[in-house]
Amino acid sequence: MLRLITAAVLLLFAAPALADPADISAASRSVVRIVIVETDGDNVFYVGHGSGVAIAPNLVLTNAHVVEPLREDDTKFAGVVPSEGKRGYVARIAAYSPGNDLALLRLAEAGSIAPAALFPGEVASGAHVYALGYPGNVDAAQGLDLSQIVRPTAAVLGEGYISGGRSSNSFDTLLHTASIGAGNSGGPLLDDCGRVIGINSFGTVSDNGTDASFYFAVSMREITRFLREAGVTARLNSAPCRSLADLNRSESERFAAEAARLAATQQGKERADAAARDKARTQAEREVLDERDNRLALAVLMLVAAMGAGGAAFLYAQRGNDKALKISGGIAAALVLGAGIAWFSRPTLSSIDERAEGLVPTATDAARPAQTATAGKMICVIDPERSRVTVSDAADVPLEWSDTGCVNTRTQYGLGTDGWSRIFVPGSEETVSVSSYDPASRTYKVERFLLGYDAMVKARAERGKFSTPQCSAGQDGARKLGESQAAIKALLPPQANERLLYNCTPVK
Repeated sequence: MLRLITAAVLLLFAAPALADPADISAASRSVVRIVIVETDGDNVFYVGHGSGVAIAPNLVLTNAHVVEPLREDDTKFAGVVPSEGKRGYVARIAAYSPGNDLALLRLAEAGSIAPAALFPGEVASGAHVYALGYPGNVDAAQGLDLSQIVRPTAAVLGEGYISGGRSSNSFDTLLHTASIGAGNSGGPLLDDCGRVIGINSFGTVSDNGTDASFYFAVSMREITRFLREAGVTARLNSAPCRSLADLNRSESERFAAEAARLAATQQGKERADAAARDKARTQAEREVLDERDNRLALAVLMLVAAMGAGGAAFLYAQRGNDKALKISGGIAAALVLGAGIAWFSRPTLSSIDERAEGLVPTATDAARPAQTATAGKMICVIDPERSRVTVSDAADVPLEWSDTGCVNTRTQYGLGTDGWSRIFVPGSEETVSVSSYDPASRTYKVERFLLGYDAMVKARAERGKFSTPQCSAGQDGARKLGESQAAIKALLPPQANERLLYNCTPVK
């Protein structure tokens, strides 16, 4: 029972997971095996191998000691074997720094490997880390020969934690417990978001075989300095590591808060409208009653005046003054008629409500926000609190939107049940991007799926089945594109690796 209670408490207070499993899978696309071979002109001999990680489509970062044999003998050369695909590539040394055990290889032939992102920030003690590479003891246990080693093979994954406070004396390193072996040298040490935080270099040696194992990775301080001196610009990402689960939870909370705010605003508006109606009715009632009293008073005054004019007419009749009699009689008649008009033209009490309704719009329309246009030129700036970025650039995005779903006057978006979107399946990059735009909220969103080789082959095949309509295709063309894109969406994982959400504002 105590164990059950303890487990329940741990579950209740467990910190939210930061890693998405797909991040490590995506990062593994960048990991390569570096095979050193020697040739006598007719035969090829295996010398050894290490690991590496692509930091550009044609550049691989590794340890200096992995490629050191190449500097000693020009009969040796390096082969870079990706973790997936159909083939490997010959590579040459582009930069070499034995002082901090780093080297850079450049593909000597046409080829492209998905590059990883580097995390330049501080790595906390106790942080969860992953080591990816090709330990030789795993190859030996599997009985792999040279022909199998030079074929694309999935990298081996090790997990552990950063043990802070210790570094090697030779150069700055990270001490960790993610298992590596001979052959892992040059492979990446990754954080929970699949970003490179170090390059695995060497491990501790046990005299009796019972000591705990610790390993050293070249730190990012050394790596960034090495790359800068080599004139290489890599992908850097210093954003906090958040899982999509955490991001979705934050979005749900934000939507709930926004719904509560809108509900409170609506209630406030309804109260304001009710107060405005009450005020308008009070004003209308006062105006009607005042007008009725004024008309009544006017009718009485006119009757009194009419009686005076009638009396004068009677006196003039007694005196035989016909002319004065006619004038006085006409005035009396006119006053009586005016009194009748004043009496019968009084507003009725039932007109109070009608007049009040006429006053309500004047009281409430001023509080209603003006409608804003949804089309036009905009600049979209990323919202870091609502985004998850691991390998991509998050620069501002200029966007010109039309009501027909045309972006920047040349790219037609598809219209589906989930709104306006466009799926991009590049021919060279191993990434599928789903871009969408919501005109009502002016939010532009890009979700990126970092797919493996086989998944990309399927996505490209599906993309080849339809053509993209021109911007002049109208709503029918946009809906047809939306239906065609649905087949590609069905091939994508349930969650993207990245979500970049931008807030767009109009520009002149």
